[in-house]
Amino acid sequence: MTERRIILEMGTGNDLYGQDYTKAARRAVQDALHHSSITLFSKLGIDHAEMRVQVTIGVQRPEEVDCAAVAAELPRGRAEVRAVMGGLDVEDPETGNRHVMATAAVEAFLPDLTGKYRLS
Repeated sequence: MTERRIILEMGTGNDLYGQDYTKAARRAVQDALHHSSITLFSKLGIDHAEMRVQVTIGVQRPEEVDCAAVAAELPRGRAEVRAVMGGLDVEDPETGNRHVMATAAVEAFLPDLTGKYRLS
């Protein structure tokens, strides 16, 4: 079935002292979600289960992101999360701490509804 992207939101998150990429990624997803209020579903009578949500997380160490934990941040839809190289690490030369920044792209897709609805 053909899908169409209906939402694209971006977010950033960080973990300043724990050096935890998953925590930074979860915060980035929450930041992206707080930019949206989707009334489309209630207005058109669409079930949230029809929505596929694709999340791309950018961090300097993608292998350290628990994608299942990030997916748990999504309140609706069928989540797919992947971590890729991106984000930013800032080293503190005095303490040796690594401050971790993550970026998130949250995309929502619905089956193509072309022709099903008409604006009046």
